[in-house]
Amino acid sequence: MEFKKYQHVERYGTTEVEGIEIGTTFVFPKIDGTNSSVWLDNSGVVQCGSRNRQLTLDKDNAGFCAYINTQDNIKQCVIDNPNLRLYGEWLFPHAIKTYQDGAWRHFYVFDYIPPICVLENGTYDSYTDQLEKNVFLIQDGTGCGEGVVIKNYDYKNKFGQIKWAKIIASEFREKHKHKKGNAENSLQEKDLIETKIVNKYVTLALCEKVRAKIIEEKGEWNSKYIPMLLNMIYYDLLNEDCWHFVKENKFPTINFKTLMSLCYHKTKELLKL
Repeated sequence: MEFKKYQHVERYGTTEVEGIEIGTTFVFPKIDGTNSSVWLDNSGVVQCGSRNRQLTLDKDNAGFCAYINTQDNIKQCVIDNPNLRLYGEWLFPHAIKTYQDGAWRHFYVFDYIPPICVLENGTYDSYTDQLEKNVFLIQDGTGCGEGVVIKNYDYKNKFGQIKWAKIIASEFREKHKHKKGNAENSLQEKDLIETKIVNKYVTLALCEKVRAKIIEEKGEWNSKYIPMLLNMIYYDLLNEDCWHFVKENKFPTINFKTLMSLCYHKTKELLKL
């Protein structure tokens, strides 16, 4: 087998996962690590991947490939099952720093992580009720994890695709904070579609995760990386969410130069740059 990227997990409520709640859904804790994979190639060699590429010891991803080379049980698993590909989360520090000391630098395979709950015909409220219950690997008394992932193993969307959904805890809190905002802010959001988009999608969790990627790559954080950070977050906004905010706002006219400026401003504000 060759490298294969793990499917994108869509935000709950978007077109791509419409109807996923109908039937039996498993609600899993979302871990704030990096997506990784292990498989056996056509030459019988155990290979490792990050979210977007195949790894080597020279071009690793936070030490994941080196770790797998020490895990005889994982290697034997894919050797014994050459058509099996293991996907999971490699846990190293990103935005959430409250994981238990012994949890770091381990590979958590989907879907061997116990679900938080199993729901029949779930609702948005029943899923968001699980956010605070995601304490998987979290130190006692330090809050909850990154969010939840919703899986319906009998589900295909209207495009015939198998998809999973997610709800991010920080985005949920941010959304409800904006709902409580003053009338002036509401008017501004209505008047400027670019502001509405940035307020919804450029979150503290996104900004911290991107900064953590830069620190992992560069070995430190330095103010000279701010332009890189701003561009990466704007790229993520367009690459991951453009389809969603275009659809949910009924194909609006968007000034992308304004959107970029607002994205940069929100990033600096959230990270206090």
